[in-house]
Amino acid sequence: MMARKKKEGLSDKHVKVLQVLETFTEKNGYPPTIREICDRAKLSSTSVANYYLERLEEKGYIERDRGVSRGLRVVKSFTDQIKEALDELLTIPLVGRIVASEPVPMPTSDFNPYDSESGSINIAKSMLPAQDVRQGNLFALEVSGDSMIDAMVNHGDVVIMQPATEVRNGEMVAVWLNDKDETTLKYFYDEGNRVRLQPANPTMDPIYIKDRSTVQIQGKVVMVVRQMEMQ
Repeated sequence: MMARKKKEGLSDKHVKVLQVLETFTEKNGYPPTIREICDRAKLSSTSVANYYLERLEEKGYIERDRGVSRGLRVVKSFTDQIKEALDELLTIPLVGRIVASEPVPMPTSDFNPYDSESGSINIAKSMLPAQDVRQGNLFALEVSGDSMIDAMVNHGDVVIMQPATEVRNGEMVAVWLNDKDETTLKYFYDEGNRVRLQPANPTMDPIYIKDRSTVQIQGKVVMVVRQMEMQ
């Protein structure tokens, strides 16, 4: 479940004062006084209320006319902020696990980006390449293993994938080895007479595959979500 995203620089009290101002104005048709804000936001004094109002004014959330007792106006409502935060988020289906070690048998359904039973992950659109956001069809896989640790991909991390069947040498890809019904996450290199799947771990050897028809690229990594960032 996604937590509400607070606007950068606003504390819980700032948000509470803004909500009081917005809901009072909508209900009564005019803004509250400083004392009414104190009572509803449970602030200790009018000077404390003024402090929060000044910060909100500085950040462009409200306008004030200090010459009148109800000279407050919401410029940008809390509801608008939540809508903007939600619009900025992209929900990506988390469809299964991908092995980052020696290839092991995995169900091919792990690569079904429409398997909604596995859940999803929310990513800010601004964190992803604009081209990938426009193309859509992104899916996420949880990483199992440590073959890509030097690429800053650790066990338990989540990789955001763009579906692809053709990639450039050196790109990190999810590969299905169809002759063995195995999956793996590796760097991809087409070396002409063979394919090299290169781990990013000095203790592991690359995988060489001569029969290119057995290598099916399922997607390329466009972003890594660290385990500590998961809710």
